[in-house]
Amino acid sequence: MSNKNNDELQKQASESTLGLNPVIGIRRKDLLSSARTVLRQAVRQPLHSAKHVAHFALELKNVVLGNSQLLPASDDRRFSDPTWSQNPLYRRYLQTYLAWRKELNDWIADSDLSPQDISRGQFVINLMTEAMAPTNTLANPQAVKRFFETGGKSLLDGMANLAKDMVNNGGMPSQVNMAAFEVGRNIATSEGAVVFRNDVLELIQYRPITEQVHSRPLLVVPPQINKFYVFDLSPEKSLARFCLRSNQQTFIISWRNPTKAQREWGLSTYIEALKEAVDAVLAITGSKDLNMLGACSGGITCTALLGHYAALGETKVKGLTLLVSVLDTTVDTQVALFVDETTLEAAKRHSYQAGVLEGSDMAKVFAWMRPNDLIWNYWVNNYLLGNEPPVFDILFWNNDTTRLPAAFHGDLIEMFKNNPLTRPGGLEVCGTAIDLKQVQCDIYAVAGTADHITPWQSCYRSAHLFGGHIEFVLSNSGHIQSILNPPGNPKARFQTGEDRPDDPLAWQENAIKHADSWWLHWQKWLGERAGDLKKAPTRLGNRAYSPGEAAPGTYVHER
Repeated sequence: MSNKNNDELQKQASESTLGLNPVIGIRRKDLLSSARTVLRQAVRQPLHSAKHVAHFALELKNVVLGNSQLLPASDDRRFSDPTWSQNPLYRRYLQTYLAWRKELNDWIADSDLSPQDISRGQFVINLMTEAMAPTNTLANPQAVKRFFETGGKSLLDGMANLAKDMVNNGGMPSQVNMAAFEVGRNIATSEGAVVFRNDVLELIQYRPITEQVHSRPLLVVPPQINKFYVFDLSPEKSLARFCLRSNQQTFIISWRNPTKAQREWGLSTYIEALKEAVDAVLAITGSKDLNMLGACSGGITCTALLGHYAALGETKVKGLTLLVSVLDTTVDTQVALFVDETTLEAAKRHSYQAGVLEGSDMAKVFAWMRPNDLIWNYWVNNYLLGNEPPVFDILFWNNDTTRLPAAFHGDLIEMFKNNPLTRPGGLEVCGTAIDLKQVQCDIYAVAGTADHITPWQSCYRSAHLFGGHIEFVLSNSGHIQSILNPPGNPKARFQTGEDRPDDPLAWQENAIKHADSWWLHWQKWLGERAGDLKKAPTRLGNRAYSPGEAAPGTYVHER
């Protein structure tokens, strides 16, 4: 595979990775129901359907005569090969497909269905039309060229890759060469040790790499649905190493991968375990409080902990950083398209029966929500071109899934359904009612403009649920790239703003634009809240919390 193709796959993958959202998926039953609604609509409105058939026939005439003006979207990279525009047969093949897809979408959009059924119908139609894209067939000009370049070997290699995926990957195209990485060997390699462990988590302390460190430590809390080392991938992408270079005493939580035996672990279970880790960090560093960072569901966990502390009158957290975290669950995305009371209850019932929610099942569901980026890309690469799956650390991490215990999954579903953090006392954890306006610590919240899982508008509203000072930062990136955003990327941009209007778009209109990564902006914010510099400790842990296994620990290896 050429470096250009490999880079393109990596770029699209990092923009479309869906691994951090642990709440809901799409049931096959709901998809089939929407498909039946679409089919019935052709009979219910025959004149309407006939009108669109006529429109399609007219456009098809223009295609055959070479008069069609239809072009793929400028950002649709599937048709970048010049053959699609320069070869008359291929151009007509493409335009026929575009005309058919457009007319189907116009037909359902102009129907008399309810707005929700129209949105669901468009989703089903898009699944069908993207699956039948001409790039997914052996007629793909890239596949044809590759076939002749390799003397037919690419077709044999593609069939071998398909057979392997049928046996080992549930029939889904492999997104990454999993054999290329090993946790602790060439990924998650920052030096440190486990200094505390309970049944729920391991606490990893990283060895300082500067002569001085800030007196107030930083505790990073990852989401429970994926492994913690999203914060410590390759050295150039490692947020952990960036923090260490910024004189931060850095600790990261590594959650245990639960089994059916832990089915009763709920949000309060995670809060109690996290409280023990906080006390361990404070005891090791001698600080009276710490800074905390939480991502996605880890951000929800951190928020609930801070609400619990506020209810108890404890001030153990100086500043909280939230990455792509939605606390106000009024979300309007494809994730919520098929969500209703029945769907949520069915999701809870399924995980309670199984004891856990399997991360691998969730990954498959979400892949079908972004099929071009997370399925058909790899169909073309692996099967039609006969290439090996790419070697990419983000995709390795995203495929190294974990499980959620049924009780915790149920808690997250209830939060999604009832939106309890938006009102005082709406949520209770560890015996205390939560009121986020009582949380007075400083908040640094990051969201991505291209994030289709935790939309930035929802993150904006969520940040304003707290009672302390808020710094909201909007990055020009997607879900994972909002976290893995090291300095030096010439395309990186972010926005900040002092005003706090209720309307996110009003904030964006007056926000200040900055070049480079938000990491540098956060580095300054965090440094101002990290206390004085002191000599870096020469050993990890202390007498009460002696270092054990080397980082990345043992829980990260559990399957």
